[in-house]
Amino acid sequence: MNMWQAQRHRARKRGWGGIGLGLGGVLAVGLLLSGPLAAQSPSASSKGAVIPIRGIIDDIMRDSIERRLDEARQAGATTIIFEMDTPGGMVSSALDIFRIIERHDGRTVAWVNPEAYSAGALISVACDEIWMSPSSSIGDCAPIVMAPTGGVQELGETERAKAESPILQKFRDAAARNGYNQALSRAMVAVGEEVWWLEKVDDGTQRRFVSGEEKQKLIDEVEEDEREWKLVESYVEADSGRDYPVAQPVDRADTLLTMSQSEAVAFGFARGTASSPEELAGMLEISAALITFETTGWEKFAAWLNSPLVRGILLVIVMLGAYIEFQSPGLILPGATALVALAIFLAAPYAAGLATVWPIILLVLGLILLGVEIFVLPGFGIAGLIGVALILVAIIASFVPAEPELPPFALPSMAGVGQGLLAAIKVVGSSVAVSVAGILLLIRYLPESKVAAGVVTANPDADAMALSDAHPTVAQIGDVGVVTGDLRPGGQARFGQEIVDVHSQQGYVEAGWRVQVIRREGMHIEVRPLPEEEQA
Repeated sequence: MNMWQAQRHRARKRGWGGIGLGLGGVLAVGLLLSGPLAAQSPSASSKGAVIPIRGIIDDIMRDSIERRLDEARQAGATTIIFEMDTPGGMVSSALDIFRIIERHDGRTVAWVNPEAYSAGALISVACDEIWMSPSSSIGDCAPIVMAPTGGVQELGETERAKAESPILQKFRDAAARNGYNQALSRAMVAVGEEVWWLEKVDDGTQRRFVSGEEKQKLIDEVEEDEREWKLVESYVEADSGRDYPVAQPVDRADTLLTMSQSEAVAFGFARGTASSPEELAGMLEISAALITFETTGWEKFAAWLNSPLVRGILLVIVMLGAYIEFQSPGLILPGATALVALAIFLAAPYAAGLATVWPIILLVLGLILLGVEIFVLPGFGIAGLIGVALILVAIIASFVPAEPELPPFALPSMAGVGQGLLAAIKVVGSSVAVSVAGILLLIRYLPESKVAAGVVTANPDADAMALSDAHPTVAQIGDVGVVTGDLRPGGQARFGQEIVDVHSQQGYVEAGWRVQVIRREGMHIEVRPLPEEEQA
């Protein structure tokens, strides 16, 4: 427990300082957005607090809930209301949140407003009681695995049982501790079992939920005049007094249970309905004004920066910037932009406590080896290949989630590695596809653009050639120049009094070697080294 909390505390305090080029600007934006968004500040007299849980459940949400729960306790809140509005999220994060709520020694209430699906349902049952809002629903808590190509990956019996086991165990614990019905709890997680709602023939107030086998023994295999149990045909909604028919079975063998607000109350899974936090506070007999503890601007910014879409865009910027810089050495801006994007890409999950320090270490080693290859060793050999490989591994490793029970430099478990690899395949694969399309567009349209015209002189037409005596254009096809710095394979060469960016057709060319232009397309000037006998 202490190590787990200390690791969370360290993850939140690590920050962005000194991690990579350009991160100061990102931090400044985050700081401007940071700070609690609650309209009022906690006071020692508060007896009730609201902690909204909105959006996807992930590790950032987990840390946010832990922070806000600590603040609510310090404010003296004796009842914590978790306002649930989530479609679900990561199972590991939901299990962590379950344990955080489970360890809280005060009263906890889940208020579903308006939905608590999947991981949201798991978090809700961790609370002492559940309340619903009008037109709300809860359920559908089966674990799923996203396929690398998108969609849901089909799980075999063994894999599904393994994935369901920890969730079912938590539902069993919550049912035993808080009085939730075991059959309904299981029906939200596992497919394959029917749930029927029965009542005593002579006393409609005695009702129970049974499996398909139990229903068969109690009703189907018993003569009608000897039956002690019958199916519940309808129920009365507490708020409106309306009579609602019951669809039997309550949950079929091929579905997962999802309950509306009226069903959850009628089934006894929820205590009642409330249309606002203030109305709920009155029902819970909370006399003092509620205090709402919202997520901070920094937490929202961190969640946005670590979203798959934003990380994918950053990776596209890295690849396009590296390509342009490689094709036209000396432009500086594309390469610098790529480095900034790469630094943000790798530092964002680390600063948010979602990844370990290993990706940063691998990136630094990879960049050092690339620097050695470019500035110390000729050509593109083993140092450069290892450097590129380390950078690629760093990119993939940044998707492997940090585990709170492990020390900072420990390697993650195989479960964490598998989860990270699936996310990496999806994001990196999509980014590579978009980058390839972008590179093809650059090759096709960039040489004709105004931006390119301002950087590299385009191939002259007939009219321009007629004026070339007064204003000769250098580095035309057939022109010979001298390499001013090693070509690896990009670099610069001097043609007359002008120095232009060139690209060697044959790889490495050392400084001082004479080269000849063999092709020119807009920004791209391709040269070949002249034979040794033609060197002056």
